[in-house]
Amino acid sequence: MLSLTLRPNRKIPCAKLGNDVMNTGFDHFVEAKINYLDDMDIRPAFYATDYSRDNLKIKAETLPIHDARRVKEHASLDREGFVLKPHKSAVSNFRDQDEISRHYLPEIQQLMLEVTGAEHVIMSPRGVLRFGERSKDYGAGVNTRPARFVHVDYTGRSVPVLLDPLLDATGFRMREGQRFIGFNVWRALSEPPQDIPLSVCDARTVAAEDLVPADAIFDAPGAPEFSFEAYLVRYNPNHRWFYFPDMQLDEVLIFKAYDSDPAYPRRVPHVAFDDPGCPPEVPPRASIEVRGFAFF
Repeated sequence: MLSLTLRPNRKIPCAKLGNDVMNTGFDHFVEAKINYLDDMDIRPAFYATDYSRDNLKIKAETLPIHDARRVKEHASLDREGFVLKPHKSAVSNFRDQDEISRHYLPEIQQLMLEVTGAEHVIMSPRGVLRFGERSKDYGAGVNTRPARFVHVDYTGRSVPVLLDPLLDATGFRMREGQRFIGFNVWRALSEPPQDIPLSVCDARTVAAEDLVPADAIFDAPGAPEFSFEAYLVRYNPNHRWFYFPDMQLDEVLIFKAYDSDPAYPRRVPHVAFDDPGCPPEVPPRASIEVRGFAFF
């Protein structure tokens, strides 16, 4: 059974952020460093396992990250591009990939059908476990560290690379012009409060010129490397960041990685950050993320 340790939200005067924030009620936030891509003359690249091979130039910006639980109008997939939903899982061991495949992926598939109203949902075949730097599991496997720079998992070029094998494996056939979204579902496994929460950016505040194509390279030991295109993100003062403090095991954060319909928010940059108000003795962050595609 989880032992829950809740802390009060920190309230910082909203006057620091200007009238646009004051008038919309976003007056609860923390100030923390967000790692953006700095100017580079060559194409960025980053690795899932060996970070020493990364070709990145990072610049940290100290920004307000708003408490999304305290905003008057709750976020939604069709407006900001992300939403928090209650979800109780029957999974007893989130480290067991067989249990994830047999139980968790079908659970999330059903959740996404209900949340989005989609006609069909296909899940990627594995869950991604990540652990904070203070954890003994940090870096112990492939892609097990929190993402410390702002990114978006997919681009328009990489969607076919990731989606086509799933379509082939499931036999689902898309109709021409059918709308679909790629999504991430993130769940905290560590007890609240989390020392390294996940922050998501309001998709409406992201401009096309903020997005920089980069190579995401998976370098699992003993396996051939493969890569696909992702976006890294340049700083823009218009960006508005949110997080959900004190995540519970029985709730999930859902956010878009791609939307084929430009009439909707298309992608949500996200990044892990250090919560400056989190007590140092809390258990290190652990989380699981699963991905998939919903068809309308």
